Amino acid sequence: MPANLGQSVFDGGLEFPAMLVHRGALAHNVATMAAFARDHGMELAPHAKTHMSPEIAAMQLAAGAWGLTVATPRQAQTVRGFGVRRIMVANQVVDPAGLTWAAHELERDPEFEFLSFADSTAGVDILAGHAGPRPFRVLVELGHEGGRAGCRSVKELLELAAHVQVTPGVELAGVAGYEGGLKSSDEVRDYLGSLQEAVEHLRVRNPILTVGGSQWFDVIGRELVATQARILLRSGAYVTHDDGFYRERTPFNRIEGELRPALEVWAHVLSTPEPGLAIVGMGKRDAPYDEGLPIPRRGGVTIVKMQDQHTVVRATGLKPGDLLAFGISHPCTAFDKWRLLPLVDRDYRVVGTISTKF
Repeated sequence: MPANLGQSVFDGGLEFPAMLVHRGALAHNVATMAAFARDHGMELAPHAKTHMSPEIAAMQLAAGAWGLTVATPRQAQTVRGFGVRRIMVANQVVDPAGLTWAAHELERDPEFEFLSFADSTAGVDILAGHAGPRPFRVLVELGHEGGRAGCRSVKELLELAAHVQVTPGVELAGVAGYEGGLKSSDEVRDYLGSLQEAVEHLRVRNPILTVGGSQWFDVIGRELVATQARILLRSGAYVTHDDGFYRERTPFNRIEGELRPALEVWAHVLSTPEPGLAIVGMGKRDAPYDEGLPIPRRGGVTIVKMQDQHTVVRATGLKPGDLLAFGISHPCTAFDKWRLLPLVDRDYRVVGTISTKF
């Protein structure tokens, strides 16, 4: 536990800049998405790339998560160290070292479950070539035109599924998709229809169908309700939400409910070199900027630009030593900048620590 447990972050014991995690918002978000999945007959396999935190992972699993999703074998090894029994790598895995680790782990622990995607016979053959006594369980991935990965048609996917089923060392587990890059609910519905068609034609018992789920989980909840498959939702950013990118895109803008921003960056004003201009001690190393700049919590403050360790703002009435708070946009590139984050209550008293293992 932190040395300043129970103290206010403003009592002088915390160095700034600092990214804080609000306990109430974090707990609310975990509970909200767990309830949404449960109420719609789905299960959560939260994407741990967002946080890579053992404390947050424990919260998600305690709330009923199926397991955790990751993006790479290295992340899989890390979250396995958190004690996670089920891991899904939401990518086609071709890394020999990562596959060797996974094969050994499957052999070592009969209760360990490991899933990964495939969208080509070449990818399937790489998996098969590194399999141990237990086969690698494969989710054949269906993409869409312009998408980042996946077979481009149901026909192509079913041909790949047939290849999996005749290849020693791999086992067909179901279908995977990612709808996050689609622009409208109509496009998402059409894509989900193709995923359903693919599942219906698979010759596999108790198939899994996994989808992304951060921007369109309301549509997914409606469209996949009757699908004869185990639906695994891989939502990740929901856990801390944000004040920018996902605030604008959350399905809770369309349906009842809410997610709450749980991350906040505080930093000192370092300099006011000319009227109306201030330099804040927070930069690209401290806060995300890839999906929008941080959002000032104080009125009248406008960010001009961010540099490595500084943020230039337009504002009046600031002086060196003032503390400013900023919301963030895009949590998936926020956590990786910090190894330890204070967990605070509504009065900004430190109640714990969130660690990250990137």
